[in-house]
Amino acid sequence: MPWDFVLILFVLGVIVPWRGSVRIRELLRQPALSTIERIAVYASTIAFQWLAVAVVLWRTTAHAIGVARLGVALPNLPLTALVTVALLVPLLANQVHALRRLARLPPEHQGFLGALARKLMPQNLAESLAFVALVATVAVCEELIYRGFVFTALYAASGGFLAAAVVGSAAMFSLAHLYQGRRGVFATFVVGLLLAAARAWTGSLAPCVIVHFFVDLVAGLAAPRLLRAPSAPVEPTKSTASAPEEGP
Repeated sequence: MPWDFVLILFVLGVIVPWRGSVRIRELLRQPALSTIERIAVYASTIAFQWLAVAVVLWRTTAHAIGVARLGVALPNLPLTALVTVALLVPLLANQVHALRRLARLPPEHQGFLGALARKLMPQNLAESLAFVALVATVAVCEELIYRGFVFTALYAASGGFLAAAVVGSAAMFSLAHLYQGRRGVFATFVVGLLLAAARAWTGSLAPCVIVHFFVDLVAGLAAPRLLRAPSAPVEPTKSTASAPEEGP
């Protein structure tokens, strides 16, 4: 594996998880965020994500790896559409179920996601519009990075061993969500496996981007509203719903 690919993988596997965890903890410790501050968080994350993609495309181009090898292709439209729907429907249903169940808990039992929703998720129209831009960026950029670059790099480094690319890219993706804790990392790893399998089967990032976008969009737009709504309490449980990654 080229040295620059190794360096990028190190940054993705060590620096990004560490910095993301530190940043989220700092934000959650603040008493409140204004609309300007919340949108500034979204903007800085958008900038970081596109910078990361620019570096990845720069280095893959230098090694004569075209975007089609990264999954920016649509070799079989019917299969891609079928896989997209087959993934999107159950994952969205799980997201909504998890959020509704979480909303029925008292705030002190809502854990990380409850705190994250109240602090960082959009609370008004202006923030919601900015959040849509954030989610679109995260869906495109993270899929290019993890199911595109990381998948391709590990596939080549393992001599074409597909399982190494699927599992390895899912592991790297889950590490990027280290700030969500062990349960969040595990849930993200499972989702990463499904998305990587879809990329391997279809040869396209399209299912991954579409599923990633809508799952994160539902989490971001629905969570603040559901968690504000009073409802009958249930026994405390941990949600598997995830949130868009915050870049360092």
